[in-house]
Amino acid sequence: MPREKIFNVPGIVLAIIAALALIHGLRDYVLSDEQDALVILRFSFVPGRLTYLFDPGGMADSFEALSGAREESARFFLGDGGPQWWTLLTYAGLHADWIHFSVNSVWFAAFGTPVARRFGGVRFLALFAATAIAGALTHYALHRFDLSPVVGASAAVSGAMAAACRFIFQPNAPLGDGFGFGSSQAAAYRQPALPISQVVMDGRVMPFIAMWFAVNFLFGISAAPLGLTDNPVAWEAHIGGFLAGLLLFRFFDPRPDHPVK
Repeated sequence: MPREKIFNVPGIVLAIIAALALIHGLRDYVLSDEQDALVILRFSFVPGRLTYLFDPGGMADSFEALSGAREESARFFLGDGGPQWWTLLTYAGLHADWIHFSVNSVWFAAFGTPVARRFGGVRFLALFAATAIAGALTHYALHRFDLSPVVGASAAVSGAMAAACRFIFQPNAPLGDGFGFGSSQAAAYRQPALPISQVVMDGRVMPFIAMWFAVNFLFGISAAPLGLTDNPVAWEAHIGGFLAGLLLFRFFDPRPDHPVK
């Protein structure tokens, strides 16, 4: 009788989680505070640096409302004013603390697993990058003059959750009707995806999406006031990543025999 694997998570998902853990571990246990500050400066996403590229006057005006430590921090993260385009992606490799990393890792393992099994490693990595960038751009659209650094893989995690909900509730899929003990694992992750035009009418997908949006919004506005974190939550980036995973699914799905709209 075949044994079940202890870690039933695709290698690409474990590799990403391991890489994120290694990065945070090096920052936490190896680098000095000064060195870590430089890592944040070079690899976190700071919206104001993009704005400075085409609206330096507007950025200068935004400094008038700052003083003391806030102004010093803003000038530090503005740096030389370069846009640092790579940070649209690299911010996803950094986390505020181990709790931030752990929460993201748990959700990523849960929802990244079915998507990675369906997409394969290369397509899954492409989805991770695309949703992380979409999250950064969404956050930027609402915080153009902000010079606070944004870090975390939450937008990419949200993108995986959205991509998963396009097919995991379908009949014979992992959370759909007809899936049970003895069902083919390979076939379960390759069920026809739900067309985006039908998502709003699906009785399982829409409640999941509505709950995700509600929880995300409530956590975003209450986490800091309740003392759950010392840092503001970039919930707009989460939404951007989620919408990208939901709407761009078809461009990453390797199932040409099951076209989606």
